Amino acid sequence: MNDQPRRRPAKPHRRPKKDPVRFLAFEALRAVDERDAYANLVLPPLLKKARAKGDFDGRDAALATELVYGTLRRQGTYDAIVAACIDRPLREVDPPVLDVLNMGVHQLLGTRIPTHAAVSASVELARVVLGEGRAKFVNAVLRKVTAHDLDGWVEKVAPPYDQDAEDHLAVVHSHPRWIVSALWDALGGGRAGIEDLLEADNERPEVTLVARPGRSTTEELVKALGEDNSLPGRWSPYAVRMAEGGEPGALEAVRESRAGVQDEGSQLVAAALAAAPVEGRDSRWLDGCAGPGGKAALLAALAAERGATLLAAEKQPHRARLVERALAGNPGPYQVITADGTRPPWLPGTFDRILMDVPCSGLGALRRRPESRWRRRAEDLEAFAPLQRGLLREALKAVRVGGVVGYATCSPHLAETRVVVEDVLKGRGGEPVEAEWIDARPLMSGVPALGEGPDIQLWPHLHGTDAMYLALLRRTG
Repeated sequence: MNDQPRRRPAKPHRRPKKDPVRFLAFEALRAVDERDAYANLVLPPLLKKARAKGDFDGRDAALATELVYGTLRRQGTYDAIVAACIDRPLREVDPPVLDVLNMGVHQLLGTRIPTHAAVSASVELARVVLGEGRAKFVNAVLRKVTAHDLDGWVEKVAPPYDQDAEDHLAVVHSHPRWIVSALWDALGGGRAGIEDLLEADNERPEVTLVARPGRSTTEELVKALGEDNSLPGRWSPYAVRMAEGGEPGALEAVRESRAGVQDEGSQLVAAALAAAPVEGRDSRWLDGCAGPGGKAALLAALAAERGATLLAAEKQPHRARLVERALAGNPGPYQVITADGTRPPWLPGTFDRILMDVPCSGLGALRRRPESRWRRRAEDLEAFAPLQRGLLREALKAVRVGGVVGYATCSPHLAETRVVVEDVLKGRGGEPVEAEWIDARPLMSGVPALGEGPDIQLWPHLHGTDAMYLALLRRTG
């Protein structure tokens, strides 16, 4: 008689089941991390491919989009929570594992997905993309995460506000500390304002369309969208907001470049420059940093209504091609060239109006590009500074006496906004330029909370726009 205990039969090996929605979201997150890609550029082609294969419907696409953007926006908070649930430094967790974990944490704490479904789906994804061993690690960590809701975890992992206000806000609102500090300096005021701003950065922005004057109308866009999916712009007379989202490219006016997708802040900047009073001639306009072409297209349409010509210049050839596409079919005279605004091919005093929307840190568009907050460093601003000053200095030379230059940037950081303008006007780092400020506030009629002027800073939490900055300068000599 054999006294050996009988072995239980081995469980049959089960191949992990690939969830197309979560697998696609993981692919997008890896592209953002590995290739320094932007989610708003990576995700659409992935979704289009999935739809073509028949894997996705509209709800699937919406969930994948939420998983990608929600994970990126809340990465700082989720990193702190994961760090509290593991026994090693967070930097020792491989990035693909951290992506799966953070996406799982987002499902648990940032969505209405049931707890068991969020954990099991995340573990199954880990089996597919990481292997069985790491899937067990993911399972163990996420089980710990289920012990608290988001508020409970934030209370545990964020330092008290009265001990370290900036670090508290950084963890609670998922922004790097240096960005919290910079935004607070630019905004001024107390705790309520900065918290409102940081919360707005973590909200999904509406899709806003622009009806280019003389080529489309807001009425046409509303009719094409349907009344249930359209809202009027808050401030811009050319804006229509998509209430329920959707595919802007499906609209005929957008396909034909008679309309486009454009934040209201950008529309207001272009319209304000076009409305600024100039002395004498008003026939030659320049967009000196025109890529990817949204403001140039609106300026070209406004210029055409007055019989003026727009020259759109862009240094990068691939971005110049985007400008050409945006301006295609514009009825008025325009030209697109590849040129460096710091070494311009045009003569001094050539133009009557110039928009110089300079390259910057992009801290004003963190709602749209949440990954930028983790990619940017404070020292990056030092690299932008000489370029921004050089572009503004050359723009003031290129405009004629009595003409107007609009200095714009999608950043509220003082080092990229008012400091640049003041340095150029005072001749710091170069020859002084004879120019005067124009009060830009009357040129954004109806828009509240524009500050003390003469320049303008828009804010997501106050205006529902990107944090666009505009200074208008008239050349006096």
